Amino acid sequence: MRISSITLAALLNAAFWMVAAGQSPSLAERLGYRADDRLLIINGDDAGMCHAANAGTLESLEQGLMTSATVMVPCPWFSHLADHARRNPRLDFGVHLTHTSEWKFYRWGPVSPRSEVPTLLDADGYLWRSVPEVYANAKPEEALAEGRAQIRKAIAAGLDITHLDSHMGTLQLDLRFVEVYRQLAVEFDLPVRMASQATLEKFGQPGLRARFSRDGIVFPDDFIYEELKEMPADVKGFWLRVVRNLKPGVTELYIHAAKPTDELRAITGSWKTRGEEFEVFTHDADMRRAVSELGIIRIGYRPLRDLQRAERGRAAQGAAQPRAVQP
Repeated sequence: MRISSITLAALLNAAFWMVAAGQSPSLAERLGYRADDRLLIINGDDAGMCHAANAGTLESLEQGLMTSATVMVPCPWFSHLADHARRNPRLDFGVHLTHTSEWKFYRWGPVSPRSEVPTLLDADGYLWRSVPEVYANAKPEEALAEGRAQIRKAIAAGLDITHLDSHMGTLQLDLRFVEVYRQLAVEFDLPVRMASQATLEKFGQPGLRARFSRDGIVFPDDFIYEELKEMPADVKGFWLRVVRNLKPGVTELYIHAAKPTDELRAITGSWKTRGEEFEVFTHDADMRRAVSELGIIRIGYRPLRDLQRAERGRAAQGAAQPRAVQP
């Protein structure tokens, strides 16, 4: 669903009066849907990582069920994906903020000059392989500079960026780096991937969603994360169960769609799972039938971005209005 400026203005006006009446409209309602609708964002992570990832992501976006994808800007195949995105502006692409380079032989460094982000680099001059190594060695201010450089490079390449998330969750698991995530979302006025309230409470961060909300940052109601440990054993069965048990509101799930080519096999031991996810969300008839019969509404992140910018713009205008002087 594409929301026109007139429709969005009407929705914001309705939301204003709901708040004035003591009611808080749900995210689904703010987007123009019913509170009990089930909206699903199917995001493809790791776009730009290699040719197989690009081929799988683009086919799933254009022919399958995927609704958005996030791009790894430092990776060798970023330019290929950016060229396609530039020629197909209707596609929904965010930035997969990348502060790790995890594979054994296939590595990448930062977008920033290495001299400006030395704590982000291992002894070989690449980004750290693991999230714990980032937390043990990297300065958050350098992670911020690198995140900013990746977003700016994506914009310069012609991408209409719709949202942010973080490769391997690097900017989402340690509060020092979560602050980097928040700063980038505010600076570039972009919605973000966010764990559910229940998950954050388990991780000891019950106030995190409220912190982002105070800045006007929009994010889905639910995020499929804790369940993922069950996925590799039965990829199709797992994702069918997830889809059949979606809650009302906006949920994001993410996959790593890639074609199981020799290139992918040489890069990662997870090539089989990535290939299966590509098939399930691109060509599988059972998944298409489940989404259709359950009345699930697929959306990308662009409506969330447009809503966020409209709401933050309205809030800024309200704050700028001169207040009447009381006699």
